[in-house]
Amino acid sequence: MHDLPPDLPRLRTLETWLALALDRVREAIAVKEREEEARRQREARRPPAPDWILDFGLTGSGAPVAVHAGDCRMAGRVTKPVDREAARRALVEGVTACGHCRPEVALGFLD
Repeated sequence: MHDLPPDLPRLRTLETWLALALDRVREAIAVKEREEEARRQREARRPPAPDWILDFGLTGSGAPVAVHAGDCRMAGRVTKPVDREAARRALVEGVTACGHCRPEVALGFLD
């Protein structure tokens, strides 16, 4: 091989450097594997998303401002999980349906 040093001392130095670099790479891989395993465990412990949620806006007080499907990313921070009937009742009472997840379609209000 022409890209390697021609003498033994420099070859040994290169070997040492490569071994140290390989150790660093393996440690970085181990860290990422631990992080990934921790993420998988958090996902496994996370409760399932509710079927429907009521969104209470920014303040969280008063009446709900929107109905969302349980997995909708457009829901605000202050929400309450509800069952199908409570979601239907909220829509009948005039609570806005989310324009993103369109719960009124899944709840049978629109085709």
